[in-house]
Amino acid sequence: MTAPDRATVRRTSTRLADGRELIYFDDSEPYVSGGATRRLDDPRPLSDRFAPVTGEDGVPRPVTGPEMRYDVLTGEWVPMAAHRMNRTHLPPADANPLAPARPGAAYSDGEIPDTDYDVVVFENRFPSLMAVPGVEDVVDHVDGEELWPTRPAAGRCEVICFSPDSTASLAGVGRRRMRTVIEAWADRTAELSALPGIEQVFCFENRGREIGVTLHHPHGQIYAYPYLTPRTATMLRQARAHRERTGRNLLRDVLDAELHSGRRVVAESEHWAAYVPAAARWPVEVHLAPRRDVPDLPALTDAECDDLAEIYLRLLQGGDRFFVVPPGEEDSGGPIHLPYIAAWHQAPVREGRDDLRLHLQLFSVLRAPGKLKYLAGSESGMGAWISDTTPERIADRLREVVPAGAGPA
Repeated sequence: MTAPDRATVRRTSTRLADGRELIYFDDSEPYVSGGATRRLDDPRPLSDRFAPVTGEDGVPRPVTGPEMRYDVLTGEWVPMAAHRMNRTHLPPADANPLAPARPGAAYSDGEIPDTDYDVVVFENRFPSLMAVPGVEDVVDHVDGEELWPTRPAAGRCEVICFSPDSTASLAGVGRRRMRTVIEAWADRTAELSALPGIEQVFCFENRGREIGVTLHHPHGQIYAYPYLTPRTATMLRQARAHRERTGRNLLRDVLDAELHSGRRVVAESEHWAAYVPAAARWPVEVHLAPRRDVPDLPALTDAECDDLAEIYLRLLQGGDRFFVVPPGEEDSGGPIHLPYIAAWHQAPVREGRDDLRLHLQLFSVLRAPGKLKYLAGSESGMGAWISDTTPERIADRLREVVPAGAGPA
């Protein structure tokens, strides 16, 4: 298969003052044609992030990155990133690090040097995963005990800003800008997948205080893991068992079964289908899958990306209409901006490319206006999920609120 055509987006990479990479993805003039270039220098007096760190004793020591430890009871790696305790948390509007630089200001402590941007991606200043130059990715043991393996959390964490407007949301950026976001996701997935030791790339968005966001600016994140995440490992195990029994792809069969039933299908387009899974766990949950078997975002064609931009915005807009303000309250009957997590499940970099399939999982912890789904004893203690609703009720409501589209060809 030939490489997919790509939208007209100009990609410009630079380095921030401490050495982190920043990439502008431009779709507007005069930048997309090269008639002008975004600001590339970072005036902040930041030291190189990998420079030796001087301790209280005055002795400089090599910088250390986050580590991860192996949980022998679950078979999972757990990154330890204690430095994130001091990361920026819900700053005031005039201290928003994701906002563009202030016009005319000689200096501002934001992450984006230019006074405007379309979409921008940069390495996280407080990463959970980070590869430190010169540090080998080898297994050691906590306290010298072989039962407790540990190794560097040598991955990469990036931030993607969807809009320069701190009051905007991804649901309202428009199809052209959404298409640029998709292009950035695909670009970063391909680039990060090629890094040494990376096993999986995860593009996601957290939105809303209820989800736990530390910055309200419309943005998402991209993680490149040096291991398979627990959910992906579980899906891969199930998919391999299904293939051994049937000879077929599990996620392909799931999509076909949902389309055949139709009971929980929420929206369809030429290249995509959205449905509430038959065993949905969350109070609001919908999956979006391509009709064609595709392992990851870079494998999408230009037509599939164009179609995705339209149907994805419809789902986000529908989510913001799912709940309304209860009667008797101010703005009664008005919509509630849904707190959500949007998670792109992609096939791992190496193993499972033929067994796992690209799909989006969009879900919310909000179970009713002002009420959250808490992961209490059964869910947190035993991993035994209990749903507060039914998938059919979720689907019925989503069909009421998701805007109509062109439908499948």
